[in-house]
Amino acid sequence: MFYNLIYPLHDYFQGLEIIRFISFRAGLAALTAFLVSLLVGSQVIKMLKRGKVSEDTSKTDSEILKDLHSEKKDVPTMGGIIILIAIIISTLLWCNIFNIYVLLVLFTAVWLGILGFFDDYIKLTQKHAPGLTSASKLFFQCGLGLIIGLILYFHFKNIDEGTKLVIPFFKEVRPDLGAFYVLMVMFFVVGMSNAVNIADGLDGLAIGCTVIAGLALTLITYIVGRIDFSSYLQVPYIAGAGELSIFCSALVGAGLGFMWFNCFPAQAFMGDVGSLPLGGILGVVAIIVKQELLIFFIGSIFIIESVSVLLQVCVYKISGKRLFLCAPIHHHFQFKGWEETKVTMRFFIIAAIMALFSLITLKL
Repeated sequence: MFYNLIYPLHDYFQGLEIIRFISFRAGLAALTAFLVSLLVGSQVIKMLKRGKVSEDTSKTDSEILKDLHSEKKDVPTMGGIIILIAIIISTLLWCNIFNIYVLLVLFTAVWLGILGFFDDYIKLTQKHAPGLTSASKLFFQCGLGLIIGLILYFHFKNIDEGTKLVIPFFKEVRPDLGAFYVLMVMFFVVGMSNAVNIADGLDGLAIGCTVIAGLALTLITYIVGRIDFSSYLQVPYIAGAGELSIFCSALVGAGLGFMWFNCFPAQAFMGDVGSLPLGGILGVVAIIVKQELLIFFIGSIFIIESVSVLLQVCVYKISGKRLFLCAPIHHHFQFKGWEETKVTMRFFIIAAIMALFSLITLKL
């Protein structure tokens, strides 16, 4: 909003010309989101503490997990509100708010943020309730995916690469999904939203991996939004997508600000109000810039965490035995005796390496 108000004045004030550069606004967006997170975060945490909005760590079937996380029982949850406030404020300040892609990711953040809020609220107000039912949560996630999918389908319909699927390493192979594009969008929105939610089990883990993924997407959105860079790297050029690099920078800044409070030992947990929208944002951004499959590398930790749960359930139903000591897989390593900080840092290393690898594939 600030950008939309101030940019027309650059004709009268020469120094304001710099505000048209995406790289400049991206830096300001990251810094703004970080500072807002720090300033708002301490106040939100105080409010959550006064309201006794704390995580119930006893809601698990594992006695070992109850013991491992016993010290977290009074830590406030729903801290994801801090992230959403910082992202929204920074985006409204520095992005072109009339850009369709910015509006879509903001819509995703708000929709899933509200869904996560109600999920957390039910968990906190009903003693033995696990939150919204899986069917209810899936219904609203699929509803969002359907809306985003239809909007993008008709928006991209007249663009050459619009509904085609870009396959890493095989740039000449780009199958056109046609109407199935909408289903693909639904799959990635629902999948990534739940994947980040599953990974949110250790102090700093989910938000740290989100920051790493956000950094990779910041660069990718910038490249895809420039016809010269995208042509050189032979990736689809999406006019206007460069504006998303500002949004992704805000995501990184907000994530780092929240990590200030969420790193071990955590002063606040993000809750579903944070994890669901963060995952959805990553999925929608990857879809818009036509790098849907690349999200498997960019968000590798989230994918691994989700697959570990799926494998655990399938193997147990088939054989009656557990593949992992506990799922998601970060708990498996805790059960093996790894310190929580060791698990988190090693997952960060893997996430960083895979994010770098994803950037390398753009040239291959």
